[in-house]
Amino acid sequence: MSFVNSRELLLDAQKHGYAVGAFNVENMEMMQAVIAAAEAERAPIMLQTTPSTLKYAEPAVFAAMARTMASKAAVPVAMHLDHGDSFDLCRQAAEDGYTSLMIDGSKLPLDENIALTRRVVGMASGLSSRPCVEAELGKLGGKEDSLEVKEGEDIYTDPGEAARFATETGVDALAVAIGTAHGFYKGKPKLDFDRLAQLRDAVPIPLVLHGSSGVPDEDVQRAISLGVCKVNFATELRAAYTQAVRDCLAHDAALYDPKKYGGPAREAVIELVRHRIKICVGLPLG
Repeated sequence: MSFVNSRELLLDAQKHGYAVGAFNVENMEMMQAVIAAAEAERAPIMLQTTPSTLKYAEPAVFAAMARTMASKAAVPVAMHLDHGDSFDLCRQAAEDGYTSLMIDGSKLPLDENIALTRRVVGMASGLSSRPCVEAELGKLGGKEDSLEVKEGEDIYTDPGEAARFATETGVDALAVAIGTAHGFYKGKPKLDFDRLAQLRDAVPIPLVLHGSSGVPDEDVQRAISLGVCKVNFATELRAAYTQAVRDCLAHDAALYDPKKYGGPAREAVIELVRHRIKICVGLPLG
């Protein structure tokens, strides 16, 4: 297929009632795994990197890998900046070839979040590639890079504010807070589906669910039925990759070739991502 802009992927998902799986990658093997899983399930895919990952390797490196792999893939592949924490990082990612950007101003007051998001939308619109722009309103529990959410803080997305935000920013997609969290859950997350339905009625653009690692399959599918068009997974991929590496090294103390433990780690991620894609697009499990 090709290296694509995620705007068309999300609009198609919105039209047909499914969600695009968006998976955070930390290295070449994880990127290979996500694309292989998408090809196996014949589904579009979004690769994602966070600001902390881009301190490990710059956006141009990830964009180049994604573009090369996408050129040989049998499914559409988009490259997304997840939780971009500044205008400059969004601009750098766009200039380096990312086809999709998230500017996360959720820790700012509403007016400042609107102003920052509108600035990124304007920048993206001025580029010939016109990368899709996602923003966030409300906050997720847990920790997302540098943003820590305090216990008891009012964090859910307000439908009225969401409607204003979408209108005034011109953003393509909106990540909403309905009870999910980044990282591992200590118990079963309780999602506010009534609020999600209200948000769907208030906002015409595709909605995004973050913090989906560990959310029960049936809850993810219910969120999709209520209008979520993109579902993010990150923590569980890192955990699966790392556990596979640990298992390889534990069984062979003499192992030193990264390919020998990178391969099984890649396979572990493929298995997990295939399952998550099936949940997102409504394919039979098994």
